[in-house]
Amino acid sequence: MDLLLDLIATLSRWSRSHLSDISLAIMATLFVLLGPALNAWVQKNIGGLNFILRTLLFVIFCAVVYGLGIIYLSPWLAKGLAQFNNYTLAPVLILVLFIIGVIADRN
Repeated sequence: MDLLLDLIATLSRWSRSHLSDISLAIMATLFVLLGPALNAWVQKNIGGLNFILRTLLFVIFCAVVYGLGIIYLSPWLAKGLAQFNNYTLAPVLILVLFIIGVIADRN
């Protein structure tokens, strides 16, 4: 049991030094997985507008949502993940990656 706890603590310490990159990867993956549904919702809501206005609104929406989401949500996610201690961080990250994998498999 001590070997397992030591492995978890070691993985957590390694992960802690890379939390900004891990959170960026998680956010980017979630945007890739959930982006088509969000894009379809936006296109449905602005579908009746003029082509130029519709294209402009879509580009602005995507730039704002995806750009600001990556810039501002990734550090928040990293700060949230940093709150876990060394015995819970690695299992939480593995669980999050497993859930993302299940979502990706269903799509």
